[in-house]
Amino acid sequence: MEKGEVVVVVVPFVAQGHLNQLLHLSRLLSTYNLPVHIVGTTIHNRQAKLRVHGWNQTTNIYFHDFETPKFESPPPNPNASSKFPSHLIPSFKASSNIREPFAKLLSDISKIARHVVVVHDYLMSTVVQDVVLYANVEAYAFQCASAFTTFSYAWEEKGRPILDDKESYMHLTKIPIFEDLIPQDFLEFVISHFGCKKFNSGNLYDTCKVIEGTYIDFLTKEGICGSTKQWAMGPFNPVSISNSENP
Repeated sequence: MEKGEVVVVVVPFVAQGHLNQLLHLSRLLSTYNLPVHIVGTTIHNRQAKLRVHGWNQTTNIYFHDFETPKFESPPPNPNASSKFPSHLIPSFKASSNIREPFAKLLSDISKIARHVVVVHDYLMSTVVQDVVLYANVEAYAFQCASAFTTFSYAWEEKGRPILDDKESYMHLTKIPIFEDLIPQDFLEFVISHFGCKKFNSGNLYDTCKVIEGTYIDFLTKEGICGSTKQWAMGPFNPVSISNSENP
């Protein structure tokens, strides 16, 4: 890494649907000749590199594998009343233990780089909280869910108020109550990351305004995670566009 560069540090959440999106974003950022450092647990980084498709690792992408304490890994319960993958919660919580090695890496990079941009999954906010210690570092929260779903959380938290946009309001009223869908221990895990409001420079989404512009605008007005700045940057997933009339 050359001194004085702009460097990106990406901190995905360990669940596959979260991690893969930020791997694809990392690939896109690296095409702009930006050094991209991907931080994660050893086991999940290895799994991600084996299953991700549609991209080639370049010299601009660097993986940093950090160990976590041992955690329970129970099998899924096919008879559970909820479809939520509760058996993965121990691994979710274990991922929060990489705060210290992340902080060491960030300290090393910040001494060399001109500017450091940390892109982290919202559910890794406790890991990246030391960004506040460095004047040349800023953090952006990646919201893995769609803009529609993300706004629905904020809307529900405010008591499901009536919206001027009647069509959007009707769509939102059809969503089950969030707390009825997830177990209490995972809800507490989500709440533990509210501290990102103290250092969030903006929110990133794997979506586009053509599809979700209405809800991006809602989020811009209402704000989420301490910021009214929202960026629809998707789609991240690499796709092939055919010019043929009959692909």
